[in-house]
Amino acid sequence: MSFLQTLIFAIIQGITELFPISSVAHGVLTPFLLGWGLDQAFLKEHFLPYLVMLHLGTAAALLVFFWRDWVNLLAGVVKGGPDRRVLALLVVGTIPAAILGLAFEKVLRAAFSDPFNAAIFLIVNGFLLFFGERLRGRGERTLAELSFVQALLIGLAQSLALIPGFSRSGASMVAGFWAGLKHEEAARFSMLLATPIIAGASLLVVPKMLRQAEGDVIQSALVGGAVSGVCALVAVWALMRWFKRNEIDAMRPFAFYCWALGAVVLGMIYIG
Repeated sequence: MSFLQTLIFAIIQGITELFPISSVAHGVLTPFLLGWGLDQAFLKEHFLPYLVMLHLGTAAALLVFFWRDWVNLLAGVVKGGPDRRVLALLVVGTIPAAILGLAFEKVLRAAFSDPFNAAIFLIVNGFLLFFGERLRGRGERTLAELSFVQALLIGLAQSLALIPGFSRSGASMVAGFWAGLKHEEAARFSMLLATPIIAGASLLVVPKMLRQAEGDVIQSALVGGAVSGVCALVAVWALMRWFKRNEIDAMRPFAFYCWALGAVVLGMIYIG
């Protein structure tokens, strides 16, 4: 991959990882739409260091944006109160994605990581966002009012992102609506829940990355991680601002985007 291609990947990763439009699907569809003609076997062997740094950049952006939340949550371990409960809910919500990710990620990505499947599931993701919006009227609950069963189910919904086309943030936010959270609270829980998953999954493969990667690959990965982190920081700021200002139909623009992109890809595949 050229430096320009890796830079484009970093920008797209940083934005789509947090927007409810599936970063994995965009990772599959970007080379297809731009006609890069990249060999998938080559990508699987050499793209890992770069992808790891992109995810670490995203996790760093989430930590920077929500640093006050994490300080309060960790302080809650000692002080107790609502922050301790929210931290416990985050731990419970992390369990499904951690277990399913370790068990099935490679199988699911291998089975569905092609443009056709990514486009189909992206369209399905659009329906999830569109109809999930109707659940927003279930209540005005705070995070501390969630039950542990609800937190577990939100974490289970997050696991849909193992399939390219489904959005981690989209699925967990819709599940948050079902649990009675308003837009901003559902988005906040989704972002907090994503941080340990994204960071943990990346850090697990850092030793392998350092053993296998060459110097120029590491250099490109560091640049990509920095770019992805900056884009992710802008994305999470914009997303939280959007949900704070739009309590009605906030998910629908993302649903329309998923439908449009999925339809364009299917049309390109059909006409060859």
